[in-house]
Amino acid sequence: MSQVEAYSWADLRLTANLITLGRILLSPVLFVLILAASDSAGTSWAVVAMGWVLGASDYYDGWVARSSGSESRWGAFLDPLADKVMILGACWCFVAVNRLFWVPVLIITVRELLVSAVRTRWARDGLSLPARQSAKLKTFMQGGALTVAALPSLENVDWAVSLAIWSAVAITVYSGWRYLADGRAGAIAPADQ
Repeated sequence: MSQVEAYSWADLRLTANLITLGRILLSPVLFVLILAASDSAGTSWAVVAMGWVLGASDYYDGWVARSSGSESRWGAFLDPLADKVMILGACWCFVAVNRLFWVPVLIITVRELLVSAVRTRWARDGLSLPARQSAKLKTFMQGGALTVAALPSLENVDWAVSLAIWSAVAITVYSGWRYLADGRAGAIAPADQ
């Protein structure tokens, strides 16, 4: 674990953080698009396009922060929050239109809430645990599963959607376990950074 600097309201105006805030604010557009496509189980090219735009913003905000040296405590808090808002909101919308089964979505939700609660407790103590590669892979796999669920060409290919979401569940559970193990150990294992 490492010490992190205090929150600064001025940091919210950093370009990277504004991109992240934009992702949070635009996520409901994705949810509405999924729900509006209920006749096709949430599949539509508009859903795919909006998901990709939001996913690209997840990459871009981190790149901007790193390349401009503007990494901040707000960014470390807002980026995973934006991921959770987008991923969990879209997952539950797909459940609502009968595209995804609720069990894998519940597993993902419980993992995300558990890790968020632990992260919040550590943050109160002024500690931060950097994301592992497995956590980055988790976000990618979740986004990939949602893309598979949204693709109109796969509307009637339920096995592909099930395979994608259960693969995302597997890496989600694994990365959560690693995160909690790292927290208990108090350090990151160098091999997986």
